[in-house]
Amino acid sequence: MVEAQKYRIEQEMTNLVNELDRSYLRKMQGDMHRCASKCCDDQQSSLERVHGCIENCTIQLNQANNYVQKEMNHLQNRLQRCVMDCNDSARDRLGPDPSQETIDKCTIEFEKCAVKCVDKHIALIPGMLKAMKKVLASGKPPPMTE
Repeated sequence: MVEAQKYRIEQEMTNLVNELDRSYLRKMQGDMHRCASKCCDDQQSSLERVHGCIENCTIQLNQANNYVQKEMNHLQNRLQRCVMDCNDSARDRLGPDPSQETIDKCTIEFEKCAVKCVDKHIALIPGMLKAMKKVLASGKPPPMTE
């Protein structure tokens, strides 16, 4: 059951990234390459200047990618904390020297709790996608602060 939940969340996160890629990131990547190409076309500039120009072309895409990664990591960390809380609760109910029946009950309770965590966090993804699209559409993803 845990594997099925892991697969569900991975699929949703993959869908999120694919949607952001199609909607924003791919265009930004194309713009970055076109910008970098123009830098290389300047035969009069020094090597350092061309490299600086290319680096400037990558800033917006790098910020956008970092922003997307940070938001995805945040959601994954929240989900992990939720599942860890389920695990802690199950362990607390085990007590010292638990019977097989108690172990089985706690395992079932843990799995139900973990499914609720996954359901809750999957339900957050559409709102997260909407907010991320708004930030990316602004063209100014927040710079990395961590």
